[in-house]
Order: sequence, then C-alpha cells, then structure tokens
Amino acid sequence: MRKERESTVPSQRAPRRTRPGPAPAVRAAGPPAPGQAAPPGTRARARYWVDRTVVRGVTALVAWLALASLVLVAPASALLVWTDNKAPDTLQGKAATVWRTVGQTLRLGGEVGPPLRIALTVFLALVSLLYVSFLVGIVTTALTDRLAELERGQTTVVERGHTLVLGWSEQAPTVVAELLAAHAQRGRGAVVVLADRDKAETERESRDALPSRTRVRLVCRRGRPADPAALARVTPAAAGAVVVLPSDAPGADAHVVRTLLALRATVGEGCPVPVVAAVRDGAHLPAARLAAGPGATVLDVDDLAARLLVQCALEPGLALVLEDLLDFAGAELHVLRPPGLPGRRYGELAAACPDACAVGIVRADGTPHLAPAPRTVLAPGDGLLVLAEDHRATVLPAAPAVPAAAWPVRSPAPAAVRRILLLGWNRRGERVTEGLAAGGAAAVRDDEGRPTAPETYDRVVVLAGPDDDGHPDTPTLVTLLHLRARERETGLAVPTVAELTDARNRPLAPAGPHTDLVVTGRLAALLMAQVSQNPHLAAVFDTLLAPTGPGVRLRPATDFVPPGTEAPFAALVTAAARHGAAALGYRPRAARRPRLNPPKAETRRWSEGDVLIVVGPA
Repeated sequence: MRKERESTVPSQRAPRRTRPGPAPAVRAAGPPAPGQAAPPGTRARARYWVDRTVVRGVTALVAWLALASLVLVAPASALLVWTDNKAPDTLQGKAATVWRTVGQTLRLGGEVGPPLRIALTVFLALVSLLYVSFLVGIVTTALTDRLAELERGQTTVVERGHTLVLGWSEQAPTVVAELLAAHAQRGRGAVVVLADRDKAETERESRDALPSRTRVRLVCRRGRPADPAALARVTPAAAGAVVVLPSDAPGADAHVVRTLLALRATVGEGCPVPVVAAVRDGAHLPAARLAAGPGATVLDVDDLAARLLVQCALEPGLALVLEDLLDFAGAELHVLRPPGLPGRRYGELAAACPDACAVGIVRADGTPHLAPAPRTVLAPGDGLLVLAEDHRATVLPAAPAVPAAAWPVRSPAPAAVRRILLLGWNRRGERVTEGLAAGGAAAVRDDEGRPTAPETYDRVVVLAGPDDDGHPDTPTLVTLLHLRARERETGLAVPTVAELTDARNRPLAPAGPHTDLVVTGRLAALLMAQVSQNPHLAAVFDTLLAPTGPGVRLRPATDFVPPGTEAPFAALVTAAARHGAAALGYRPRAARRPRLNPPKAETRRWSEGDVLIVVGPA
C-alpha cells in the first residue's frame, strides 16, 4: 500500500546533467535581425520606470516627490546664495544660509544650530504640513462629492408652484418648451424635470427652449419617477401641476401606472395638485385613471393621434391650424369669468371682446358648449371660452356696433361623402378608419404603401409604421416618395395627410404643396402642456377633436362675405355667428400659416381662396 501511494507522487529527483557543449555565439552589435523586436529606447525605459514607481503606492510617490523637490530647490538655493553680495564669506555661513532658503521654500522652518534642533524643527514642520494637507484634502473631497451630487441631480428641489415633468420621451422636449413658454407669459415660475437619465443630457436637450430675459427656471434631476424617494426630492406636493410622460421603451404604460401610484403615495390621497398623464395603449387607460385618482386627466395618445389624423383628413390644411391653436406662442384658449357674466347673452359677449375671439361657453360643471346660439344666456358659474393672447382678455360691459353685419351671403354647402385611400397600417389604423366613417368618408385600406392609382380618390392618408419598428416614420417617407413620383407621371395632385411621430423627420419628408404633415407626437405633447396649465380645457379639446359635432373647420371666406369686399375681421366674425359658427382667424390665399385672433379692426379685401377658420358643425 505504501508503495502504491508513493508511486502517485511525482518524482523529485534532480534533473539529469547534460554534457557541456560549445558556448553560443555572441551576436555583433547592430540592427535587430528580421522578426526580432528592437531594444527599448531611453524614453520608453523612463516611462516604464515611472509606471513601476507609481504602482508602488503613496509612500513611494511621497519619497520621490521629496527627493525631486530637494534636487530642484537645493541647487537653486545654493546658486542664489553664492551670487548674493550680502551672503556670508565663510563656507559654513553660506551653507547655513542655503539651508534657511531651502527650509523656507519647502516650509521646513530653516532653523540652524545643533542637529537635534534642526530635526525637531523639521519634524514640527512636517506635522504642520501633514495637518494642512489633510485639511485641504478633506475640504476638497467634500466639495468634489457635493459637485458630483449636483451633477448627478440628487439634490432636493425647493420650489413652489412649479410644473413637474415626470419621465422622458421624444415628446418631452416639446412639453418642456411649451411649459417654459407658459411660465414666461406669467413672468416667473420653474419647470422641474425628473427622469432616469443623465442630468447633463436632459439639460442640454431642454436648455435651448429656456426663454431669455425672464425669471423662469429649468431644474433637472435624475431619478426613477416611480421611486417615492426620488419623487420626494422634487416636492410634488408643492407643484402647480404634474405631467407624467410615457417613455419610448416597451412597457411604457406600466411605468406610467407605477409613477401615478408612487405620486399618490408621496403626496397623499387628498392632494389638490392637477395631474396630467398619458398612456400609449388604450387598454391601460382604466388602470391609469384608477391609479391617478379623481380629478386627474389621463390621455390616450393613440386615440388622440387617430382623432387628429381624422380631423386633418376631413379638413385639408388643418394641421398647422391645430398646431398654432395648441402651442403657447400667440393666442390660445382661455376661460374668462369676469364680473357681470351671468344673465348676459352669448352673442352680446362675443361682440364685446375687442381683443379675443369668443368660441363658446363652459358651464359651471365644466361642460363645454362650442359655438352656441347667440341667444344663449350664461348662468351663474359659467365662463366664456375665448381665443386670446392670455387670460387677461377684455370683456366690455356692452357690445359695440359692428358694420356690414347683414350681407346677403350664401350658406356653406354640406360636405359630400369622400373616398379616402388609407396607406400603411399601425395600431391606430382601426380608430382612424372608424373616425373617417363617422365623419362621412369611406376609407379604402392599402397596407403595402405603394399606391397604383391614388388620383382616383379624393384624399390620401399615410399612416406611420408600427411603433415597435424602431423607425416608424421611414414607411411614411417612402410612401410620400411614391406619391410624388405618381404625381409627376400623371400631373394630378391629390390632397394628402401624412402621419409622422417625430418632429425631427419633418424636414426630411418629401411633401408637396398639397401635403399636410401631421406630427402626432408633437400635437399630443402640445395638448398635454395646455391641459396641465388649464385643466378645464381637457373637456374642451375632447369636444373639438371629436369626429362629429362642432370642431375646427376651414371654410371659404366668400361663404360669409361677397368676393372683393373690403371689410374688417370683426364683420366676418358677426357674419359667421349668423351661420352658427365662431370665427377664430383666417388664412390668406397665398399663405400656408394661419392668422389666429387677428385684430378685430384689421381691414383687408376678401377674395376667392381666402379661408376663414371657424368652430362649428361639419
């Protein structure tokens, strides 16, 4: 047994000696042989020596630093003493002077005398130097940690009345820009953004939207919006409004629901802060509304995008009007409740707004009535819905007389049933089809996106690609190219409405003069910003964007005024009211951008091709 165990142990015998042979030949000095590396140079050796010294630790670095200081300071001090006419004549005196100079330069005291005295002074100087170094290091570390914490966006926000944006997506820069513009109109306030992304990147994408020469502040913090600890750092209970955005990643709606639950847990059940949130899939709408609690507004982005596409398909040229109506640049919708409104008629109030366009009435319970009959009487608690520059629009106590209000004009002809070609498909396609059918249009679906005869239809609607594609706007751009090529072949242009999800792709779209680009993501972001600052407008926009009922319409101006007539805009407002519509502005014949809420006294010659923008029935 012992032999077996020993046999398993490797042999420890000494290696066999070999017979000495001839010594290897010594290579003569010269260039290296082919395939052999050249010996390292002096510079490479110096770098390698420095690397080895650094990795030895702090002790080696301090020692080499002290030696380097002495090597530099001692010769310079000696040269300084030997060239001084006032230096001592003896060698001992000059050496003492050199030591004093070295000691004062290196903060070692420079005392002379017995070796013990010199050693004690050097020891005390080193202790003092060590204390000062530690103190500087502690202060530097504290400041560095504080600056790093500020860079990471982990500090607490102390604001009141600010608008809080939770989450980040492609629509976030638009929302932040509009909220900054809304606060700039008031001359003060702050917009706070909490997103799980780099703080510097968030600030870089949002900084360009910060208005100049205002007291508006943009504050960005990093953290997960669904984390109550991160939410507490941005003081949501003191905010004037909270906007919850769905991200662009999969499962965005679930994150919105979690954020709403975390918000209620942080603020409390009875929080009066207005909350506006959005989900991308309508299937998560009930859960999001339940998580948001009563009083909050949760928007269905898909449903909103489908409504916008239907409106623009039924009213070619409406995309730019809706964009101007929803942003905070220029005129936007406001609800006025000045003293003396109850008991007055809507028609009288509409004529008594010199710097605003009356749109309808908002009842005390928040129900909107757009373009009501002129004889409608306002009840206590009702508000006047107007299109104005701000909420300080004027409502005169009496309506002024409007000239030329009774022109014999023709009534608008009812719209005929239209055939619309639907190119492409996504999860909003079914809602778009239903909305077009409700608006009296027959939609024909073509998923391939390569139309063979689009000129046989009255309108063409191009849908973006699936959202999980990564680049949903690419099919839209390709389909527009096919339409432009077909237009060149036939010489026939068909009014086209194309959906884009990202505003950055708008300059890339090959759009012709008869093409409307509807950036649904931007319009949804504008709507969220509007509702966050005016929660009572949620029901108003819901009615405006409905496929049936009163909405924003484009009508020929000659339906309300004889062609070639020179008249003020106030006269067309009165003429439109006679037809049950509320005039918001107009678009000249040779222009694409509309003019909303122009001065009532602005006079121009109305001709064929001018378009009057109204709110009224289809």
